[in-house]
Amino acid sequence: MRSVLAVGAVLGFLSVAIGASAEHALRPSVSDEVFRHLMTAVRYHQIGALIVTAIGLALLTPLARHTAKRLALSGWLFVAGTLLFSFSIYLSAVLNQPAITMVTPVGGITLMLGWLVLAWAALTALPGRSPSPQ
Repeated sequence: MRSVLAVGAVLGFLSVAIGASAEHALRPSVSDEVFRHLMTAVRYHQIGALIVTAIGLALLTPLARHTAKRLALSGWLFVAGTLLFSFSIYLSAVLNQPAITMVTPVGGITLMLGWLVLAWAALTALPGRSPSPQ
């Protein structure tokens, strides 16, 4: 489950790099509306990176098998949602292809599913359970 943590860290790195690039390189060449969309994508990207990293850290602790599986599922839903949501907006802005944002709502729905699965993992976690062998 270290892969969830590693992907969260890479997402975090990319969110800073893309945010800085958008601010310093793209801002002069895009409309205010496109720039606002880019900043929304960066914000969701950063939030996604943080939650994936937090889930990755949680997965390093001893957990019941069903809790670990649900946390991992939640983490991967956040990864997919972040990629679909934020990167569709990034590509749309860079390539000047608004049709790419048709994917953005799928990313948003995937992010919402990530939150629901995270809640499910929390509500069904059994306190005091000994971890299953990994």
